[in-house]
Amino acid sequence: MGKKIIGLTGTYCAGKNYVAGLLEKRGLPVLDVDKLGHEAIAGKKEAITARFGADVLGPGGEVDRRRLGAKVFGKPGEMADLEAIVHPEANRLTLRWLEAQGDRPCVINAALLHRSSAFELLDAVILVRAPLPIRLLRAKKRDKLPWPAIIRRFKSQRGFFSRYRNKSPGKIADIHVIDNWGCPVFASRPLTNALERRIEEILAIEGIL
Repeated sequence: MGKKIIGLTGTYCAGKNYVAGLLEKRGLPVLDVDKLGHEAIAGKKEAITARFGADVLGPGGEVDRRRLGAKVFGKPGEMADLEAIVHPEANRLTLRWLEAQGDRPCVINAALLHRSSAFELLDAVILVRAPLPIRLLRAKKRDKLPWPAIIRRFKSQRGFFSRYRNKSPGKIADIHVIDNWGCPVFASRPLTNALERRIEEILAIEGIL
């Protein structure tokens, strides 16, 4: 049967990283693919500066992700070029991490989970969602961006859930939805308890607990 590999994703500021922390508390190793992307960017500095210019580097000579993001966000051609540089390295690191887990069940946490090299290997996907007003307030508190920039990020994720609902038959066994009303900004004990019960329910369905 092999080990269970669970994918974890969600819309902007829905709280997927909070859910990832709860899964780790239950003993599951979790790979943060978004942080892995930072490692991939650092490893591809030469190719990135050749394509986007040395002005994407910070004072210490490292790739400044904010400067780089300003050059590619909202520009499909530039974004495609960046992904062509970074994604193969991120995918290589993802598969190496999976191999290192042996037969233990594990979790792949990624904003762009459907584009990960691990997508075809997943046994199930956990989709984290939250009401739009709560996500807007979380985004403003966490990222401190102007409202137009936040709205652009939200618009960039239109059709997010359809990528998983319209999956090809046989690729993924289960899709589980978690509604995250209470954490981390609006944390309260009853809401947190409900979230944890939902996680345990999913893990039991998948035969992990």
